[in-house]
Amino acid sequence: MSIDRLPIHGASVHPRWSRREVLSRLAGGLGLAGLAQGATHHPAKAKRLIYIVLNGGMSQVDTFDPKPMLRKYHGQPMPGGSPKTERVTGTLMQSPFEFVRGSKCGTEVSEIFPRMGKLMDDCCVIRSMHTDVPNHEPSLFMINCGAIQPGRPSLGSWLMYGLGTENQNLPGFVVLCPGVPVVGPPLWSSAFLPAVFQGTFLKNESSDPYELIRHIKPQADATAQRRQLDLLARLNREHLATRPGDSQLEGSIAAMETAFRMQTEAPDAFDVRKEDEATRQRYGDHDFGRSCLMARRLVERGVRMVQIYYGNSQPWDNHEDILVHKRLAARTDPGVASLIEDLKARGLFEDTLVVLGTEFGRTPAVETGATTKLQNGRDHNSFGFSVVLAGGGVQGGMTYGATDDFGFRAVEKRCYNHDLNATILHLMGIDHTKLTYNYSGRDFRLTDVAGNVVREILA
Repeated sequence: MSIDRLPIHGASVHPRWSRREVLSRLAGGLGLAGLAQGATHHPAKAKRLIYIVLNGGMSQVDTFDPKPMLRKYHGQPMPGGSPKTERVTGTLMQSPFEFVRGSKCGTEVSEIFPRMGKLMDDCCVIRSMHTDVPNHEPSLFMINCGAIQPGRPSLGSWLMYGLGTENQNLPGFVVLCPGVPVVGPPLWSSAFLPAVFQGTFLKNESSDPYELIRHIKPQADATAQRRQLDLLARLNREHLATRPGDSQLEGSIAAMETAFRMQTEAPDAFDVRKEDEATRQRYGDHDFGRSCLMARRLVERGVRMVQIYYGNSQPWDNHEDILVHKRLAARTDPGVASLIEDLKARGLFEDTLVVLGTEFGRTPAVETGATTKLQNGRDHNSFGFSVVLAGGGVQGGMTYGATDDFGFRAVEKRCYNHDLNATILHLMGIDHTKLTYNYSGRDFRLTDVAGNVVREILA
């Protein structure tokens, strides 16, 4: 990033700052140098983002996109022939779950999400999402990084690059998962952006912050630690002088400073045990519930983005039995609903954007491949799926777009991943066409050369 090429249009920077000095200010928690005064392209509706990924491919026709025609034509061939997907599929299969209108707006939601169903007045369901490839890896790259191949910065890294963080004592972009989702670290990587903007991954398997964050407990008093870190910083600066422009080294130096400051604030921020028993039970006493509760505690303390993956690998990938969705939703529903309820109660809902997404949907027909032992599940479907948004400038009580009569393909107001990301950035005060970074002779952006803000869902 050259000094005269800042990502936010019209921003300025001290003419004598070197690239390294700009990055040191970023690492120090001031955010982008040109945005130190809080400027954005336009007034932001959302200051922070909580992005929940139900990794594996949540079935839209069993959750947020009811299709009565599936019940009517259950067991019959899909008109026009079986959908062409990765695996062999058979006849149409109705959802085993009932859909319920639990809120004033009348949005129908599957019975496996009873608490979320009652919060639809606060939510917008986009029912016309579609993507390019019905494989987990490229589709996860697309929703996170705006491209189907690795090597592009993640959404959280772009937000950090454009807006910085509000709390220098905590990472600005935190990723929570009890295991590792398919692909892993490239999903929260800063790629060619400076390394200081990458996500901080925490394997959320414990409610004890000292187990959750290794080596966070100080081994010496603060004065001794400060002296040690100052010595290390001087040695690193000398090393950096021989390797100008080394983003990874610069990021490592910044990470050490952040880790030092985290010793005082992180143990409190990540310790969900400080919540009362009723609150912990309301979210759910398991890794996903803890992640949702932890996300609330982090955004309260100025963390810019928290991303939650449901579990290790791809738990929502239910090829053989869609009834597994009920078990998964039993943990998802209380965690997400409690998060929304608490954000509202604490006055944070209006400027916190919550996204509940997945990499693609699932077919309306039953999977019948030779390797499928229990033929009660659904194959991958990149042609149509659903995403739920709430808070942060989103209009509640509405649905946007539609799939066909059987829920296979988005047909009305089709919404591509670039459109969703453009909308998220817009709500955060960023024009997605102006948040760019020059790399390898080209200006890159999260939405590549496409994307339109879905203005109909804005409050």
